[in-house]
Amino acid sequence: MEATRLRSVVYLHGFASSPRGRKVAALKEKLGPEGFEIIAPDLNVPSFGELSFEAMTKAASQEIDRTRPAVIVGSSLGALVALEASRRSRGIPLVLIAPALGFGSRWIEKLAPGDPVKIFHFDKEQELPIHRRFFEEMAAANADRNPPEAPVTVIMGAHDESVPYELVQNVWKSWEVGGALVPGSRFITVPDGDHGLVENVSLLADEIRSAALG
Repeated sequence: MEATRLRSVVYLHGFASSPRGRKVAALKEKLGPEGFEIIAPDLNVPSFGELSFEAMTKAASQEIDRTRPAVIVGSSLGALVALEASRRSRGIPLVLIAPALGFGSRWIEKLAPGDPVKIFHFDKEQELPIHRRFFEEMAAANADRNPPEAPVTVIMGAHDESVPYELVQNVWKSWEVGGALVPGSRFITVPDGDHGLVENVSLLADEIRSAALG
């Protein structure tokens, strides 16, 4: 049973993405031959148009409870889902890739007027409608209020074009000052990294492997 857990990774994708994203595929290619199974639930729930953070967290929690993975990986919005789900499934290490920490009101700052709002969906490769309520929900969310009760590794590109590096760094510093970070937690800056960090998949795989194997 223990050996099985060491080979399972739950990966939570970002906003307007899917389990078929480039990063998931690249990580499967890197870690699959080593015996790691990357399980990526679809977080476009109940649908992209009616997206709900609570529904996303529930779907993630159900997958985590089912597989009891060695590590939970969250990318961008998926990192916030990972943080919220980890409060319900404590003790599992996290790796947060380009996490949307400290994003707050930015979820709604640049939205076009009206409801629904058209957003480009990277998996569908087209603009799709999504209700405005989701962005209002995220603006009020506080999943990043406290660090998780497990070791957490944050990997952040210094040139992230979607999530400002300084916002994420400030949340990390607040976690440090609060004294609640679990020993072994780390903040890793990728000097030339963007939001996708697909070019840095070897680093991502190294950190997932390290977290999974302790």
